[in-house]
Amino acid sequence: MNDAEELSKLADLHARGVLSDEEFAKAKARLLGGHAGSGTGGSSSTAPNLGAVNGLRRSRTDRWVGGVCGGVARATGLDSWVWRLIFTVLFLAFGSGILLYILLWIFVPEE
Repeated sequence: MNDAEELSKLADLHARGVLSDEEFAKAKARLLGGHAGSGTGGSSSTAPNLGAVNGLRRSRTDRWVGGVCGGVARATGLDSWVWRLIFTVLFLAFGSGILLYILLWIFVPEE
């Protein structure tokens, strides 16, 4: 997808009220700013998404067990205690928290 198509989708979301004025401005700046110095042609439109996924690493310093919550906290901007609470609630309520934590522990590389 090229820049014009992505800008068109952003404008459509903004017109429908899904994005506020501030969110639209930030997304537009991120889209246009991300391509300014890349020089990689058409494939750079997925670079912001890949950067977020590839930037996920388990923490070596902020860890209790495997460093998953510390790494997710760094990637999302939330505190690690919030992620520990989320995984605990998921474990207690549905049992899926431990499975998700173990999968992230296995597949997310350490920093």
